[in-house]
Amino acid sequence: MIASHIHDALDQVRKLQEFILARRLFRGYSGKARIISGLTALLGAAALASDKVPATPRAHLIGWGVVLAVGVAVNYASLLYWFLFDPEVRRAPVMLKPALDALPALATGAILTLVMVTTGEFNLLPGTWMCLYGLAQVAYRQSLPSGIYIVGLGYIACGALCLLPSPLPFVNPWPMGLVFLTGELMGGIVLLSCRPRFYENEGENTEKCHEEEPG
Repeated sequence: MIASHIHDALDQVRKLQEFILARRLFRGYSGKARIISGLTALLGAAALASDKVPATPRAHLIGWGVVLAVGVAVNYASLLYWFLFDPEVRRAPVMLKPALDALPALATGAILTLVMVTTGEFNLLPGTWMCLYGLAQVAYRQSLPSGIYIVGLGYIACGALCLLPSPLPFVNPWPMGLVFLTGELMGGIVLLSCRPRFYENEGENTEKCHEEEPG
């Protein structure tokens, strides 16, 4: 009888922990938006690989700038829509706080991009972008499903491969296109598969999204 009570108490503690994890997850990012961003990267790579685009760093820098602009617009438009129209969202700035976690890595990427462009080190850009975007995903370790952390590590690994032992040519768009297509598809699938139904199931889906915290 005592053992049964202890088992029930431990089960209640486990369910409470799962519910807390479920409530902690940030729900403002859209899996569909990430998938669209990945497809945009692939289309951008295909466009840059065509004969109509000059094989010059300037042309490819503009092309990837357009891809970035589309990705930012799609993802942050979906974030804004979630914040303004989702009936379960509390309309307070603190709800957007997890979205700031990636800003240090992204700001560092902008600074390094400016430095590399002004010094002519264009071949270092793809690997640097992948590594810093991966760090931005890792920064969400406490607020997004653990699968996003793994996606971030994948970006960092791909970035390192693009940088070592010698950087790939910047005017070859396929490494960027394929890496970001794969990464954003995986990230989108993680977010879609972990779309919370926690209020209905008392956090039972948390086991799928947070089987074990990395590290």
